[in-house]
Amino acid sequence: MKYYECENKLIVTEFDSFDIEEILECGQCFRFESIGFKEYIIIAFGKVLHIKQTDKTIEFYPCTGEDFENIWIPYFEFDRDYNEIKNILSEKDNVMKQAVSFAPGIRILKQEPWECLISFIISQNNRIPMIKQVIKNISQKYGTKENDYFLFPSIKQLEGISEEELMLCKTGFRAKYIIDAVRNVFEKNIDFKKLENVSTEDVRKKLMEIKGVGQKVSDCVMLFSMNRKEVFPTDVWIKRVMEHFYFDGKETKISDIHDLAKEKFGQYAGFAQQYLFHYARQMKINSSAINR
Repeated sequence: MKYYECENKLIVTEFDSFDIEEILECGQCFRFESIGFKEYIIIAFGKVLHIKQTDKTIEFYPCTGEDFENIWIPYFEFDRDYNEIKNILSEKDNVMKQAVSFAPGIRILKQEPWECLISFIISQNNRIPMIKQVIKNISQKYGTKENDYFLFPSIKQLEGISEEELMLCKTGFRAKYIIDAVRNVFEKNIDFKKLENVSTEDVRKKLMEIKGVGQKVSDCVMLFSMNRKEVFPTDVWIKRVMEHFYFDGKETKISDIHDLAKEKFGQYAGFAQQYLFHYARQMKINSSAINR
């Protein structure tokens, strides 16, 4: 990858395995807005970023070299060799080969764990447009305004709010779960920094101490913000996709799906999940099961 600064822009001129539409539209994050073909506004890590991709360049603005190196390189995992990952997964079977070929520009974002946790609590039994709207509602009510957009509120900004207040943001039954998540993080029962040095299974157990957080939500938080690429988040949609591709369409226990993902994909299970999710979603395979 090569890049240079130009006025208030950071321009990437040599890149691979990067398609901003595939990255943002594959169900892993919710704070973005499409404003044109492969052109988006992204709100993350206290920044409002305009990103525009063409065949030969990716423009980030406003963006300094320092912000690009400290925030956006880790966020988009520019420092990870996705060609190697795609080659490894493509050799697993023909399904994965087709899924990888269908969306070769997917990357797993490394999001801020706090926002990721609340976002996926909101995602439960919810569709993406509504998830995005609820997060936007919460940000507008409790977050800080930045360049005509609202940043996701900090733990301190949400500490002490009531369930009734959150309900006004259209959270529904999830309000009580958000309240419990705020309490756990504010009181340091959930300390994301300390969890960096804990086993994946222990991180999962700790996250599941929060009311309303099951394995699917905890696995999403670990995959999309905590660099635990071996997890395989499985909701109704992914369950049916896996049944379709790997279990002859038969009803299958989630534990059996996880066992297969661990055996077949190992440390690359999270990447496999994203390629499969996007492939099946775009091909409308078992589309009635989509709930993310």
